[in-house]
Amino acid sequence: MARDRFAPDFDPDCGDAALSSTRHDIVIGRWQGLRDLLRATGADWLARGHRVRMLAQACADSSTVETWLAAEPHSADALVLRAATETARAFNLAIAAGRGVPIDQHRVDTAVLACLAAAEAFVDDPTPWISLISVARLYPSGVRRRELARWWDELHRRDPYSMEGHLQVLHYYSARWHGTHSLMYDFARDAAGVAPPGCPLPVLVQYARVEEYRYALDAAHGRSTAVGLGQHWTHDGAVGDVRRTWERWLLGRTRTQIAPGELRDLNHLAHAACSAGAGDVAEPLLRMIGRRATRTPWSYTGDPAQQLTRWRREWGLPA
Repeated sequence: MARDRFAPDFDPDCGDAALSSTRHDIVIGRWQGLRDLLRATGADWLARGHRVRMLAQACADSSTVETWLAAEPHSADALVLRAATETARAFNLAIAAGRGVPIDQHRVDTAVLACLAAAEAFVDDPTPWISLISVARLYPSGVRRRELARWWDELHRRDPYSMEGHLQVLHYYSARWHGTHSLMYDFARDAAGVAPPGCPLPVLVQYARVEEYRYALDAAHGRSTAVGLGQHWTHDGAVGDVRRTWERWLLGRTRTQIAPGELRDLNHLAHAACSAGAGDVAEPLLRMIGRRATRTPWSYTGDPAQQLTRWRREWGLPA
């Protein structure tokens, strides 16, 4: 009997079956499933953040969240999802307009006001503050440093080790938005330095390296062979960062189950380890991921499925 060939599963919900079922409800305009899912998620901030983010992307092109709010205008969960949905809509407009083209600032202001309303309605939830920091990128000159710091303090008070919250700040500080490579890396390394053992924050350094690569690739008009990109993943600093993240976050981990909300982080570290040629880190990471994969960051360096198959073969895993 022929052995099954490896084929990665790029499930956008990262294996969250309840989320996938609820996203189908959005297609038919049924809001009750959204309410039930977020109510059941409770204060599991990792799962809640992942679910709200994915639901918001699905709601951005529909009126489902508005229908929910019309039926339950005081629902804190509905207000949180509306804030994330308005944020997604603002980013969709920015993407459609193209890089460097200003978007309707009224749309950005609408998202900000929705985030503040959600934060007031659900005072313990870090999710509206994550949405707020995210949408701040869309202002042409960003926001005042004092304002960003206040939003960050509010988020940090509710979830000090929020991976998604830290990631949004990292994007804000990146050279593609309102900062520099140096500022972005400083933020990532500072966060990694204070993270307790087993916390995923050290992988922010790998997110920063992806951001730097995308910036350089844009400057090189998509030519990955341009001068300066050849050693981007393989120089001693990059390899050392991979090993430090592995040691601080995952080495010695006994929990084998991967939460949907951490799958993207694992893929970033696996991509960095493979690109760095660090097989002793890449091989166990690819085992942990198995068929569950995210398209990014693999899509920035080629075809995701082909790369995953090639690297599994490289490190002796079934492919």
